[in-house]
Amino acid sequence: MDWQLTLLTFGLIFPVELPDKTFVAALVLSTRYRPGAVWLGVGIAFGLQCLIAVSAGQAVSYLPDWIVSTVSIALFLVGAVVLLRAAPGADVQERQQEESFAARATGEGQGWRAVLTSFLVLFAAEWGDLSQLLTLNLVASKGSPISVFVGAWAALLTVSGLAVIAGRVLLRYLRLSLLHYFAATVCLSFAGVGIYRLAIG
Repeated sequence: MDWQLTLLTFGLIFPVELPDKTFVAALVLSTRYRPGAVWLGVGIAFGLQCLIAVSAGQAVSYLPDWIVSTVSIALFLVGAVVLLRAAPGADVQERQQEESFAARATGEGQGWRAVLTSFLVLFAAEWGDLSQLLTLNLVASKGSPISVFVGAWAALLTVSGLAVIAGRVLLRYLRLSLLHYFAATVCLSFAGVGIYRLAIG
């Protein structure tokens, strides 16, 4: 277990996921169902998605180093572009996402029904998500799938926990557009480090 890599993974995934639709989904679900049930369902969905991403990253790691490095840099750059393009309309999109997730979370849910609904909504929303691609990327480029899994899952659980407990308060004081710009800067930083290492390697 590489704790430095775990912290690095957490530090990358957390700011990328905070302005994401995942946060909005968990927030909306927690207004419909018991917060504990929502967090459990969301956490299971995240755990499974992280496991899939880590497994895919482990498979990619068997490719030649230069290919892995190039793909890693490309994914970070794509992530930065996606975040920068989404930033100007992030606050408007957040309201639209709330309506969309609210429509999926209809009816009264108790106990395991609330857990299952939360799991299904988040599992579907997370496919092809930037955090999933970055998790795959970190395993492929850094190795240590267990360390990356723990860091990524912890980051996702923290984001969803914040959404469930204090999501509405956070949205009142934090602009999602600014979070997008910050996350894009993080991705660009990782891409820059990757380009430097590829150049001197």
